Amino acid sequence: MNFGFTEEQTLLREQARRFLDDEASMSVVRELMHSDQGFSTAQWQQLANLGWLGLIIDPDHGGVGLNWVDLIVVLEEMGRSLYPSPFISTTLAASVLGDLGSDEQKKDWLPGMATGQQIATLALFDRHGDPIAENITLAAEEADGLVLNGTKQFVADAGSADLFITACRSGGSLKLALIPRTAEGVSVTATATMDRTKRTGALELSNVHVAANDVINLSNDDLSRIVDKGVVAITAEMVGAGEQVLEITTGYARERIQFGHPIGKYQGVKHTLADVYVDVESFKSLVYYAAWTIDHSPEELPRSASLAKAYASDAFAEIGINGVQLHGAIGFTEEYDIQLYLKRSKWARPIFGDSDHHYERVARMAGL
Repeated sequence: MNFGFTEEQTLLREQARRFLDDEASMSVVRELMHSDQGFSTAQWQQLANLGWLGLIIDPDHGGVGLNWVDLIVVLEEMGRSLYPSPFISTTLAASVLGDLGSDEQKKDWLPGMATGQQIATLALFDRHGDPIAENITLAAEEADGLVLNGTKQFVADAGSADLFITACRSGGSLKLALIPRTAEGVSVTATATMDRTKRTGALELSNVHVAANDVINLSNDDLSRIVDKGVVAITAEMVGAGEQVLEITTGYARERIQFGHPIGKYQGVKHTLADVYVDVESFKSLVYYAAWTIDHSPEELPRSASLAKAYASDAFAEIGINGVQLHGAIGFTEEYDIQLYLKRSKWARPIFGDSDHHYERVARMAGL
């Protein structure tokens, strides 16, 4: 097995880095995160033109048809820049439709996602806990399809989504309902988050009718695979963000003079930065393997994804804290970018399960 990136993947990374450097400097990110929409529609169309929105969408539906290792190359660079967009939400929704959707459902939605005309998101869970399937409690009435009443909290990019792939229960079985934003009875309320580059909202459903051909049967294994893909996507962004914390803080340690010397000369600083490097490289390797398993060894995905997220959840949180602390008091101020990465670490830690959830999952898989 070749564990290195291909020439094409290296070129994709270089393209991603150039675009984000040119179009999404930190000043632009700050402007976008304080805007009402939370991302740039013009840049969203640029992502579509670059082919990124269709990276894992089948070419038959307007996509590029690449794999998840290709995708994490882009996600890493987005994480490095804290790039605000509904990219992960739409990509995960496209992956669900690609895996589970009918030919008609794919035809209706995937081409629009690939061209940037449609933004989609997942609305899965109603509470926290294990097993994850029991966290879907929204009940649907059966009436020539489904009728839904209730609220889904903490839906990623709810404010910008055109399609909500919504998990519910009907007749004792799990279902996914494809609900357009324009459907009667659908409303969205924005909810506050610590990381303003990541928008969430509450999806409110009032007597929303979903036709039978807009319903997908969902097994427990299907649900686990959806969540594991989300884990890989989030952790890939954490890799890029962690590397940027190291770069920013190392640069500061070279420039900040204390007692006549750069603070990077002192062991207390050097050792902390070395720990950051080791941690990032460790969960980077874990998420690379997890991404590879999605397309090449799906039976290994649950364990691999949980190992990556378990390590990254705690390590990235510590990296965010260390980045701010090594800047001293100035690191807590709004004008310094390092505090934005601490906020990202706080946001990322619980998404798709924190370290406790994933370590316990790995232990159960091992029969412990």
